[in-house]
Parts: sequence; structure tokens; C-alpha cells
Amino acid sequence: MPRIAGVNIPENKRIEIALTYIYGIGRSLSAKILKEANIDFNLRASQLNAEQTNKLKDIIEKKHIVEGDLRRELMMSIKRLKDIGSWRGVRHIKKLPVRGQRTRTNTRTVRGNVRKTVGSGRKPPAEPT
Repeated sequence: MPRIAGVNIPENKRIEIALTYIYGIGRSLSAKILKEANIDFNLRASQLNAEQTNKLKDIIEKKHIVEGDLRRELMMSIKRLKDIGSWRGVRHIKKLPVRGQRTRTNTRTVRGNVRKTVGSGRKPPAEPT
């Protein structure tokens, strides 16, 4: 398995898809990187030679923020929002949707799948004691 940016790339997939296993690289960025490195999109990751692998490593590590650095940068920006007390920071603290979605419905996964539906409204008769 080729190892790029600390991630094992799957060998049996096309290199265009295999690069997306790296956090921070999607399909479009993968295509740009391969075009810059002059590597065929349809090659399998196992078919790359050492020179092509090194070229990909250099391009990704020097020109793009990926994996741990990107995660750290994301965490720092969220921490900054929380520290200054902005609306988005408060929403992050409360673990609610941040980007203006409605919360009366449709946030079951965020709220922990809470279901607050009411039954028929009739209580069962009290049992004799």
C-alpha cells in the first residue's frame, strides 16, 4: 500500500478515488493534484512507481493542508468562536446546528434522537390497590 500524508492508500482503487481517503482531499482537489503531477487518473494505486508516489507526496505536503494540520486548524477556529462568545460558538457549545437549520424538527441526530410525541391523551384507569 502506498502511504501518502500518513494515510495508507487502498491499492485496488483508481488513484483519483484513492487520494480522497486523505482527510482534506476530495474529488476535485484529487483531480487537480493528478493533473499537476502528470499522472493518469485511471491508474490503480498499486500501479504507481516510486517516482510518481514521491511526486504526489511532495505536491500534497507542500501545497495543501491535510490530515492532522487541517483537523487542528478546524478545531482552533471553532475554539476561537467559542472563546469570543459568538452566536456560532454558542451553537457549537450547545451541540446544536450552527448554520441556520431549523431545530423544531430534523435535528434528531444532533439532539440524541429525542422523540417527544404524545400518545392518545387518555390515561389508563388506576389499578385498585
